[in-house]
Amino acid sequence: MAALVGNLWRRCAFSGNLGKAYIKGHQGDDFSAQAKLPTCLKHYVGYSFPLNGKDRTPAWIGERMLLEYFLPTFEAGIKAGSPTVMINSAEVDGIPGHANYQYLTTILRDELGFKGFTVSDWEDIKRLYTRDKIAASPKEAVKIAVMAGVDMSMVPFDFSFYGFLLELVKSGEVPQSRVDEAVRRILTVKYQAGLFEPDRKQLPVESNFATDEAAAVNRQAALEAIILAKNANHILPLKNETDILVTGPTANLLSVMNGGWTITWQGNAEDLYPQDKSTVLKAIQKKSTGKVTFLIGDSRADENAVDKVAAEAKNHDVVLLCLGEQPYTETVGNIESLALEPAQQELADAVVNAGKPVILLTLGGRPRIITSIANQSAGVILGFLPGMEGGEAIADVIYGDYNPDGKLPITYPRNTNGITLYDHKPMESFEGNFYNPLYPFGHGLSYTTFSTNKLAVDKTHIKADENVTVTVNVSNTGTRSGKETVLLYLHDVVASVTRPNKQLKAFKKVELKPGQTEKLSFTLTPYDLSFIGVDLKRVVEPGEFNVMIGNETANFWVAE
Repeated sequence: MAALVGNLWRRCAFSGNLGKAYIKGHQGDDFSAQAKLPTCLKHYVGYSFPLNGKDRTPAWIGERMLLEYFLPTFEAGIKAGSPTVMINSAEVDGIPGHANYQYLTTILRDELGFKGFTVSDWEDIKRLYTRDKIAASPKEAVKIAVMAGVDMSMVPFDFSFYGFLLELVKSGEVPQSRVDEAVRRILTVKYQAGLFEPDRKQLPVESNFATDEAAAVNRQAALEAIILAKNANHILPLKNETDILVTGPTANLLSVMNGGWTITWQGNAEDLYPQDKSTVLKAIQKKSTGKVTFLIGDSRADENAVDKVAAEAKNHDVVLLCLGEQPYTETVGNIESLALEPAQQELADAVVNAGKPVILLTLGGRPRIITSIANQSAGVILGFLPGMEGGEAIADVIYGDYNPDGKLPITYPRNTNGITLYDHKPMESFEGNFYNPLYPFGHGLSYTTFSTNKLAVDKTHIKADENVTVTVNVSNTGTRSGKETVLLYLHDVVASVTRPNKQLKAFKKVELKPGQTEKLSFTLTPYDLSFIGVDLKRVVEPGEFNVMIGNETANFWVAE
């Protein structure tokens, strides 16, 4: 696995680059600066791939998949300077994350070159005994975790870890050198963070937190993340004088735009959210010059609520139907199905049947199945978790004060079990298998139109160690200014290990005025052409490669 050393972050164009940008913004060039803090990569590794889709349940990851899909993003974070890593609460291939020497030491330290410290997730060392049953006692659990590579125990209400560790050192079961190693790593990061500076000054809260500048950044981020998924007959943007009925459980809450770990653990304490921020409803009310009516439509609180919404809809030009889910995090958010809860589906059916144009807005941290509703709605906006300024941003998009430019960073499923990803293998779209999501990865509409053409490569034949330059023209063919994200995909036509039908390798976002054209250039490196081969080493194999942007394809060949 020594072949891991290198620019592995390039494999994951979205997550690697976004992660690097987040770390850079959070830490700056020096995370001891007053306005900066060290970051933590989590959860290492495989936490995002549970077999049954529920939090803290087993993952099964082969070594090739580990090398190609899971480790690159962590190495990206390490190379970006993140000094701490939190460990996977669950297990991979039968080994709990907190007991996995291969992952925590051999790979993380020896191969990825991590120099900082590792920290447990909540009580997960003790759970090697209470839950996982790989330790015969809490004391043995501490020994297993520490010797596997855990440096710090994160349990502020139970100090038994430290007592057990002292006993283990005195008995010789844990070498003192291992404790010294962990302490050295922890103190080094604390020193780098400036925590030992006696005259270290704290930033005043009043002028440095929840500032107007921060709110503006949040709003711009929200604007660029909101995805216009459907816009039949150009129903959007609405005119300000449009009479609108706003309904649904996510219409008048701030918590649903922020999710778990916001203000409180579950993020659901609505009364603690800043009251000067706008929910979707309040933002619509501020921007509209027409009639705005709100009915939540919750049949659980009022058995006639849905009928009232259906009747009221007839008095308006359009209905904004706000669906989604309440905030959650960790096992509290486990669900049995991606289907919307029955009460929301009942409301949606009634609104659609009322006969007025419906704009569906969804909020939440994961896709819920909305296929039947989306098919009958004139407009669909995927809001996900836009943050505190999300209400204002959504209203800006709805009324056309901002031209939407968000692109889906996931494949949005059509059905609960229809989970085929954009970078699927050939057999997943062969002989009855197919990729048929509700909205594909990279989907996102605009109030203008764009086209790409003249896709070209600078060389049609290269050696395995050479770069390829790809150029393409992108044009705004519509009537208003807007931003377009150009996505570059690559396909290795024939390889010794089955390759995805396409993989995202690069992307650029460009703002264009109506009629404007810009030529974009991308560089594909040998790493972009490589994959984890039969022998579990990274390799560039000779043969044909397809470059895809929009509806165009260009080819080049790597020589023998």
